[in-house]
Amino acid sequence: MHSDHPTAAPDLSVPEATDPTTADAVATDATQQADPQANGAQPVSGPAAPVNADSAVPDRTALSLRGMRKSFDRTEVVHGISLDVPRGSFYGIVGPNGAGKTTTLSMATGLLRPDGGTAHVLGHDMWAEPHEAKARLGVLADGLRTFDRLTGRELLTYVGLVRGMEPAVVEERMESLLSALDLAGEDGKLVVDYSAGMTKKILLASALLHAPRLLVLDEPLEAVDPISAQVIRKILTAYVDGGGTVMLSSHVMELVEGLCSHVAIIADGELLADGTLDEVRRGGSLVQTFIDLVGGGDVAEGSLSWLES
Repeated sequence: MHSDHPTAAPDLSVPEATDPTTADAVATDATQQADPQANGAQPVSGPAAPVNADSAVPDRTALSLRGMRKSFDRTEVVHGISLDVPRGSFYGIVGPNGAGKTTTLSMATGLLRPDGGTAHVLGHDMWAEPHEAKARLGVLADGLRTFDRLTGRELLTYVGLVRGMEPAVVEERMESLLSALDLAGEDGKLVVDYSAGMTKKILLASALLHAPRLLVLDEPLEAVDPISAQVIRKILTAYVDGGGTVMLSSHVMELVEGLCSHVAIIADGELLADGTLDEVRRGGSLVQTFIDLVGGGDVAEGSLSWLES
């Protein structure tokens, strides 16, 4: 049975990155089913690379995107997005459904090969230096298949060992994360039998296990019950307070406004605004700024008159 009063969060301060030759024994998160690099994909270059893109990566940037583009069926859905996520920030990406948020994050984290552009994780090129970049990165991707026929404990053990972590370190961190995320009594269950909230929490634990410096989370609180959502918020806040950087996507403005220090607004595959929360909302609410930039939200007068009694 779940407790309404989860154990206090563990120390989530971020240590110096472990030597990529051991911590990144596998070039991708263990929860991924495939890696474009492993299938022979090469770093983006030549005609596919952005023309005259500013490739400089600021020293205090955790994630830097330059000219990211992607097309499906000859239709471009992400149009040259460039942005910088400062180290130590809680950075939110907001946009309507279908805006290109998930596609952008998938390219930034190596899950999807871009048609053009670059992504740097703490100065390491995601496509030219995938081992170094992914050793410093934790990912919770919305809808990504995982090894759900393992128990929660087995999944975390596998994730840690495949990353080259020492078994004793894996065990210590796993116990801490299971307790903090209120999963200690559920770790013997198969992940396939977890609720949506429990699944989000075990995947967050998987992303945190190797103490990455950057977390990229796609809709981390979607379909999560209020108690689990509060636990996840506390864990992420503790992680940022300890020196980590979080980048998350959401279409819930109130969530981003309550958590994030920085925000970017994306619509129709384009970056409409980015900066600190105060810079973007310009003295108003994030919701109103979003509506002003993206448009929509009005119902024509009389269009639903048939609903009136």
